Amino acid sequence: MAIQGPIPVSFDMVFPHGCYVVGQVEPVKDFDASTGGRFVQSRDKTTGDPVWQVAVMDADPTVKAASKTVAVKILSVVQPVPPAPLPDSPFTPVEFDDMTATAYVGQNTGRLAWSIRARAMRAPRTVTATGASAKSTSPASAKDTAGKDLAA
Repeated sequence: MAIQGPIPVSFDMVFPHGCYVVGQVEPVKDFDASTGGRFVQSRDKTTGDPVWQVAVMDADPTVKAASKTVAVKILSVVQPVPPAPLPDSPFTPVEFDDMTATAYVGQNTGRLAWSIRARAMRAPRTVTATGASAKSTSPASAKDTAGKDLAA
């Protein structure tokens, strides 16, 4: 098979209705390297960058409630900072750039799932009246990296 490793995907393919930050950016624990009370942050096997994660809510109205919130993994040398929240709103829209998808079978469910990673977390380029990000043709920034696990 010609496909090996992560498959490049766009933000609009993963979150066609946008997404919102609903948690703090936190380091991901390397369970193999961490021992006893000593915490070791996970690093990406390809880039060596530290791995962070943040919970986001998918704005797609067709997604079931149990699947709306997912952890997005972010590869970045420094801790990523979410964009500023919308004025007079509890929601913080976010977009991810240079995303990739890797399929795997969930250990607990035996179902197909996707690990999504990206090279940047940023504020949407434009936001519509509904809060969904509009498509833009401007080039993507590349300051951070993200990943997201989606169960199919």
